[in-house]
Amino acid sequence: MEKTVKIEEYNPDWVSEFHQEKARIMEVLKNDEHIGSTSVMGLGAKPILDIMAGVQHLAEADAFIEPLKSIGYEFVPHKEFPERRFFRKGQWRAGTHHLHIYRFGSEQWKNQLSFRDYLRSHPDVRKQYQQLKMFLAEKHPADIVGYTKAKAPFILNVMESAKGG
Repeated sequence: MEKTVKIEEYNPDWVSEFHQEKARIMEVLKNDEHIGSTSVMGLGAKPILDIMAGVQHLAEADAFIEPLKSIGYEFVPHKEFPERRFFRKGQWRAGTHHLHIYRFGSEQWKNQLSFRDYLRSHPDVRKQYQQLKMFLAEKHPADIVGYTKAKAPFILNVMESAKGG
């Protein structure tokens, strides 16, 4: 059953949920970060925790498939993102946690942290992003892929600003 796209007000419980999930993941992995909208205080978000973990070599992520499965994570291959390994906890298109594994220190790793940190330090951009997300959730209530694709130009624009471009 697909969950509709719903943006909730910022929930301070997301931070403690992240720390609880981090403890479970840390039994399997070493480097992780809270990313995505739930990591930005004051930003409304879909109630899905995005967690990023780093490995020295992306091939190492294959060894985590079974251990992560034991704590409820399913490996979801994405050919369009060859520099990332993705795991979901929860039902298809209705997950509760997303785990993104990148090579530690890679451009993708840095971009995720840069976007999060830019939103944290620029309340005006954070507010614009929240307004966009609310609009897109109304426009794409049952289409998470459409919702995500429609956010991409804004995210790319913010990334250029974060890089000073």
